[in-house]
Amino acid sequence: MKKRRHTKKIMVGSVPVGGSAPVSVQSMTSTDTRDAGATIRQIRRLERAGCDIVRVAVPDEQAASALRTIVDAARIPVVADIHFSHRLALQSLEAGVHGLRINPGNIGPAARVRQVVDAARQRGVPIRIGINAGSLEKDILKKYGRPCAQALAESALRNVGLIEDMGYDRIKISIKSADVPTTIDAYRLVSKKTRHPLHIGVTEAGTLLSGTIKSAIGLGVLLHEGIGDTMRVSLSADPVEEVRVGFAILQCLGLRRRGPELISCPTCGRRQIDVVRLASRVEKHLVRSRAPISVAVMGCEVNGPGEAREADIGIAGSRRRGVIFRKGRIVKTCPQERVFDEFLRELALLVRETAGPGEPDTGKHS
Repeated sequence: MKKRRHTKKIMVGSVPVGGSAPVSVQSMTSTDTRDAGATIRQIRRLERAGCDIVRVAVPDEQAASALRTIVDAARIPVVADIHFSHRLALQSLEAGVHGLRINPGNIGPAARVRQVVDAARQRGVPIRIGINAGSLEKDILKKYGRPCAQALAESALRNVGLIEDMGYDRIKISIKSADVPTTIDAYRLVSKKTRHPLHIGVTEAGTLLSGTIKSAIGLGVLLHEGIGDTMRVSLSADPVEEVRVGFAILQCLGLRRRGPELISCPTCGRRQIDVVRLASRVEKHLVRSRAPISVAVMGCEVNGPGEAREADIGIAGSRRRGVIFRKGRIVKTCPQERVFDEFLRELALLVRETAGPGEPDTGKHS
C-alpha cells in the first residue's frame, strides 16, 4: 500500500479530518429531519455502530428548525446537507451544525455563496464541496460531452477556487459518481491538484450486496493508493450497514480496527458442519463487541485449526464432535451439540482478557 497522501487537517466538530488523522467513517440519516425524535434515535444507533460523523438532509425550513435539537442531542458531529438554498445553509449554521455540505454551483449567485462562506468562517465550520456526476455545470458538461473523470475534477477544482477566493480554506472535497472507474480516476486527478482533505465514496452504489461490492472496490483502490481522509459507503440499506461496511473496508487494509474480524471458510465437500449457519450465529454474537480479535469458523476439525492458525480463537467440527482452538492450538474438544455453547464461554473469556470490564458481553446465547 502506498504512503498516505498528506493533506491539510481540518476539524469537523471534535473529529480531525486529514493530516495524519485516521480515516473517519460517515453515514447519513434516512429519517425525515423534521422529525427530530426519529432522527436522534437513528443517530444513536449510528453512534453505537462507531460512526464518526453524521450528515442530515435539510430540504426545508422545518428541517432547519429541528437541527438545534438534533445537534444538541448528538454525541458525534452533525453535517447539514444543503441544496439550492443559501438561507437553509445560514439557518443550519445558526443551529450549531459542525459542517456544511454544499454544491456552490446550485446555491445561486456568488453573493449568496459569500454569505454562506462568511457565516461558516465566523463559526469555524468547514465546508464540504460536493460534486456529483448528475449536477455538473452546463459549460463543463458541454466541454466534455459527458460526466467523465476530467469533468468532475474540473468542476471540483473550480468550486474550490471559488471558496478560496473568498478567503476561506477549511474545505474538504467529494467527487462522486455511480461509476467506479470514473470515481477512482476523478479522485486521482484532484488529489494531484490540491492538499484539501478528500471525502471519498461511490454514490448511488446500490443495495447492501451490490453497493458493498462497488464501494469496496472503489474505496479500496483509492485507500490503497493513499487517497482519502474520510469516507461514506452509500447503500440502499439501513445506514448502520454503511458504517459496518466502512469499517470492514478500513480493517481489510489495516487502516483502522474496530471490533472483531470474522474468518470463515467457504463450504466444500469436506465440511462436517453447517458452516453458513454456524458463522452467522457467531457473527451475531460479535456485532456489539469492540474487542480487536480475530475469530475463525471452520468447516472441519482436520484442516480448521491449521488453516486459521493466526486467529485468536476459532471453532471447527465434525458430525460427532467439535474443537475450539486458539492460535492454531486445540484447547477444548466436546460433543457437537455442546461445542457452540463452549465456544461462547471461551470467547467471553478472551473478550474480557482483551478489552477489559467495559466490553459488551458476547456470551449470551441465542
